[in-house]
Amino acid sequence: MDELDRKILRLLSADGRMTVKDIARQVSLTSPAVSERIRRMEKTGVIAGYTVVLGDAEPKSHIDALISISVAPADRQYFITMVENQPGVAQCFHVTGSHSFIVKVSCAGIHELEHLINRFQKLGQTSTQIILSAPVDRRFTLDVHEHGKDPV
Repeated sequence: MDELDRKILRLLSADGRMTVKDIARQVSLTSPAVSERIRRMEKTGVIAGYTVVLGDAEPKSHIDALISISVAPADRQYFITMVENQPGVAQCFHVTGSHSFIVKVSCAGIHELEHLINRFQKLGQTSTQIILSAPVDRRFTLDVHEHGKDPV
């Protein structure tokens, strides 16, 4: 991956709907050359996919929360399978520290969140934080660094 690839990635991460023609103009390449670079990055997994980020146009009708849970090593695979199949689970992180996992959930209401917490508590101690807002949200910001080089 070279500097042109990184520039293409920065442009796409800022606007995933940018046309190949516009990208080509900004990186001083032909459209076919840009298309080939994008295809190569998709094939090698550098670009894993494209997504739509929904805005907050409508009032929030759900509760987002982070549930930290301590799961015994013998129950970890069962827990992972459970959260993979649990509606409302957005992400699950295996972490260091006082808990084994942190699960980000989006529930239709407080009763659904309580039900989910009760399910998790059957496997271990939990701690839950309800997300009020996201003053900084960089989920889709791309900081592209060359592999093997220190980003600092």
